[in-house]
Amino acid sequence: MAERKVIVTIAPTGGMANKEQNPHIPTQPEEIADDVYRCYDAGASIVAVHARRPDDEATCDPAIYRRINELIRDKCNIIINNSTGGGINGDMVSLGENGYPEILWEERLKGLEAGAEMCTLDPTTIIATFEGREILMNTSPTRCRELATKMKEKGIKPEWEVFSPTHLLQDVMTLLKDGLDEPPHFINFVLGAGRGFQGAMPYTPKILQAMVDLMPDNAVFNVSAIGPAQLNAALQSLLLGGHVRVGLEDNLYYERGVLANNVQLVERIVRIIRELGMEPATPAEAREIVGLPAL
Repeated sequence: MAERKVIVTIAPTGGMANKEQNPHIPTQPEEIADDVYRCYDAGASIVAVHARRPDDEATCDPAIYRRINELIRDKCNIIINNSTGGGINGDMVSLGENGYPEILWEERLKGLEAGAEMCTLDPTTIIATFEGREILMNTSPTRCRELATKMKEKGIKPEWEVFSPTHLLQDVMTLLKDGLDEPPHFINFVLGAGRGFQGAMPYTPKILQAMVDLMPDNAVFNVSAIGPAQLNAALQSLLLGGHVRVGLEDNLYYERGVLANNVQLVERIVRIIRELGMEPATPAEAREIVGLPAL
């Protein structure tokens, strides 16, 4: 019987945490590319890329994304997945007409413009609470459709980021039924984000099991869990037949009180994958699993 191949996604940067919280977070293009290459060597096959401005604040500037993507591609053939969520500061947030801070839709769309094979598609309208303020992330049904349509037109594979069952059953299912993503569908369950995102679900074994049970046909799943939930949720995902994501975007610590770096987090999950009789997928194998053309 062939070994089961597991996709390991590394999320090295994110759009929220900063070097004051963990100095190992890579933020500038060369720094991100070097870190991603080390994670690729350790067994990662997808990278979830967030871009930062020179001042380390969040952006979806396609020129910065393109520079990061080119530097990564010069080093390895890892699958590149650019964010259309952006972050909670920098270019991404401005006061709306009603005086409420909002993650800017027109800035989020720029994440599609840098030639990535995949992009995140968050079918979610939520309030993010960070740094003492509430920030609206408005991804209405019309905006979900616009993102999905633009990705299909550009040949970009969506990573469906699902924070709750309603995102899956209402928004994702509607767009899949309308043919806006070819199978296999790559669904990422994001759990444990409830402290920062209104409407997000905590991680518990029962909640993850329920989310998996609700998946559409012809889908594969990945699990992103925040903070100390990351390791437990990854292990459960492996046992349920899913894939895993680690990285400083989601979890700043290796263990209680000990700051992590991205390579450590990849190396640990790869050890666990192999202890369970599985093998981390190569980027070529990962492309086959998620339905991407060979590079």
